[in-house]
Amino acid sequence: MTDSAAKTLVPVLRISFPDEDRLGHGKMELLEHIRQTGSISAAGRAMDMSYRRAWLLVSEMNRMFAEQVVESQRGGQKGGGAALTPFGEELLARFRRMERTMRTSLAEDLAWLEGKRNLQQGERG
Repeated sequence: MTDSAAKTLVPVLRISFPDEDRLGHGKMELLEHIRQTGSISAAGRAMDMSYRRAWLLVSEMNRMFAEQVVESQRGGQKGGGAALTPFGEELLARFRRMERTMRTSLAEDLAWLEGKRNLQQGERG
């Protein structure tokens, strides 16, 4: 069995806003890492992402909503830090709930698609 045959189909939730902003798995993963590490820089490193890229994504999320998603603190004796706001925690929880709902709702159709997959697709010539 090839690696591709061992992988199952996975629906991916991405929400597109009218002004071209997007909210998806990557930003939610970044929020989870910020929650775990207390740092935008460490969260970026955990995702093999530059600090600048991580900071830009956080800035983008903070701009997307009427409430801040992440609060950052400038360096002090212990250095800077970052934390999810209560709104950020709620955003992350709701997004993860939407993902679970989507997977549950699509389970039957995904199983059907899985059964129709050509597992030798990489061997076509």
